[in-house]
Amino acid sequence: MNRYAGFALSLVGLAFAASAATPASRSKAIPDIGGTWETVRDVSRVIVDEKGGTRPQYQVAAVQQARLKPQYQQEKEARAKAASAADASGVPIVGRTAQCQGSGMPHMMNGTFPTEILQSKGQITIIQEIYTQVRRIYLDKPQKKLEDLEPGFYGHSVGHWDNGVLYVDTIGIKAAWNMGTPNSDQIHVKEKIYLGADGLLHDDITVEDPVVLEAPYSYTVTYKRLPDYEMLEYICEDNHYYIDENGRQAVRPEASGK
Repeated sequence: MNRYAGFALSLVGLAFAASAATPASRSKAIPDIGGTWETVRDVSRVIVDEKGGTRPQYQVAAVQQARLKPQYQQEKEARAKAASAADASGVPIVGRTAQCQGSGMPHMMNGTFPTEILQSKGQITIIQEIYTQVRRIYLDKPQKKLEDLEPGFYGHSVGHWDNGVLYVDTIGIKAAWNMGTPNSDQIHVKEKIYLGADGLLHDDITVEDPVVLEAPYSYTVTYKRLPDYEMLEYICEDNHYYIDENGRQAVRPEASGK
């Protein structure tokens, strides 16, 4: 074999080695976040229920930390006061729960029910068991213009991987009052989703809304894997809350003992 043939074979070998190394390098850059997860409970805080029992508190979204502009803060306080009075009277105000409306973005990312993540080519799909909420993150695509989007509960999400972190940008969320806090259709949600060294999944969320908020606010939701859990069917209309003939929230008699 002359030296030119040997040199050519060496180049082929290097090219093969480089191509063989590509999947491994990609696997490091794009971690496997697929599977079923649940939010991590914050064991330093507890919830006392109506019977005096206690349970760990799930890590809650920082919506209570959101600094609202004065007119929205006043409305929030008025709504909370009215809801408290209605509860005390035994005639709760009909809310999103009784209307079978999912929490949407960004609140669905902090749901207390399990969450399933599906990784596929060009897309991350996130499914919340409660209300069977489905969110799609389109990868490596430019974000659309807000005026070109139909507002929805989950908005329009695009994302890309960078050094093991999934960066997500979401706009097009419809204006609503959710979890006692408002958002306008100008809301903008940014996320960094990544695996920690301990195997926990973290979602750093920043919420911007120039109409409603005095300033952006941020919080982190953490999840642990549920390796053997299979997602369950959740049909809200078949659950125990409903709206009675007088427009009031009520509980079906057959479910009241649950």
